[in-house]
Amino acid sequence: MQQVYGLTAWIMAALWLLAISATVFALVHAVRQRSDAFTAVDKLTKPIWLGILGVAVLLLMLPPLRLGLLSFVAIIATGIYLADVRPKVDEVQRGPRW
Repeated sequence: MQQVYGLTAWIMAALWLLAISATVFALVHAVRQRSDAFTAVDKLTKPIWLGILGVAVLLLMLPPLRLGLLSFVAIIATGIYLADVRPKVDEVQRGPRW
């Protein structure tokens, strides 16, 4: 039974590391983009996304809440940015690909 708890702890640590890495990546990406690119694709403004992702990083850094409810909120916000906002912001800055 002790081995099961050890395995669970390793899996949770790996998931936490993946979540924090993705959130930091999203935050760095948002910092490096032009402000007008966010409004050009009808998304929230750059400062709002920086705030959302900054809070997400802070929530994921709180040790007692590892993958608690607030951590899931942070992961969902990161997922929305990476899946919806990032591709459109990159596309509008890069231009059409053909």
